[in-house]
Amino acid sequence: MRLLDGLYRWPRLLLVLSAIFWAANIIAARLAVDQISPLTLVFARWVIVLGILWPIYGQHVRMQWPQVRHRMLSIVLMALLGFTGFNALYYYAAHYATAVDLSILQGALPIFVLAGAFLAHRTTPNPLQVVGAFITLLGVVLVAAHGNPLAVLNLHFNRGALAMIAASMCYAFYTVALRDRPSMDGTAFFTLLALIAAASSIPLIGIEAVTTGLWMPTVQGLLVTAFIAIFPSFVAQIFYMRAVDLVGPGRSGIYLNLVPVLAAVFAIVLLHEPFAGYHALALALVIGGIWLAERQPMRRGKPR
Repeated sequence: MRLLDGLYRWPRLLLVLSAIFWAANIIAARLAVDQISPLTLVFARWVIVLGILWPIYGQHVRMQWPQVRHRMLSIVLMALLGFTGFNALYYYAAHYATAVDLSILQGALPIFVLAGAFLAHRTTPNPLQVVGAFITLLGVVLVAAHGNPLAVLNLHFNRGALAMIAASMCYAFYTVALRDRPSMDGTAFFTLLALIAAASSIPLIGIEAVTTGLWMPTVQGLLVTAFIAIFPSFVAQIFYMRAVDLVGPGRSGIYLNLVPVLAAVFAIVLLHEPFAGYHALALALVIGGIWLAERQPMRRGKPR
């Protein structure tokens, strides 16, 4: 608990760790191919998270229920869009769009966050934030295009690309909505979101059974699911929620651009994919963009 309290005072560290876990999630998702069906993975990850949290924090959720029940509509929307909807749309998009399309569109997520923060809270991004966001986006495009920026011209906005845009908008909505979440304990609030996400994932199993069929997961599929549930689905979400409390959604969203670049690094190290000069250049652009966007003193909100 002392270590956790120390981490909770360092929003930049929390955001970097969240990006690392989410980048590892991309590698884990590749290892899950043919080991567990995609929408079953979405359902299982939230069931595992709920199984971990509810015995510990379920009582906290029940105790704080009177102060949050009048806001259940917005809480349900946060869980549906940020947790269930984002993952379901992402897996759907992967069936119809190329990796270049998905990487570039996912890299645009911080721009959706900045736009959403402006529309919802009139939080005007300063010029350095805007420039930093586009610099980091340039780094993501460089990775997605494998060092050939002209590859962007070949993008085709098919149903997969549109689904990825919708997924990015879903998570941007969740990030912006975190600023006005109920003033309850962060872990208890996340437990409530996990409960809603697990429940709302049940219809996905039926949809998958009818459309593509279900199969029993392998041992590797179960291990990958456990990793995804603990680190990307639980630890990263808790860290990200705390960071948004400290620095706001706009500045937190800029760190999401680290995810595709870190995923490329993990793929090189863990999956032995080749390393190219544009990987180093893209990493420099992303880190430089974040550094530039951070050149303004933090504006802290009320304590949570």
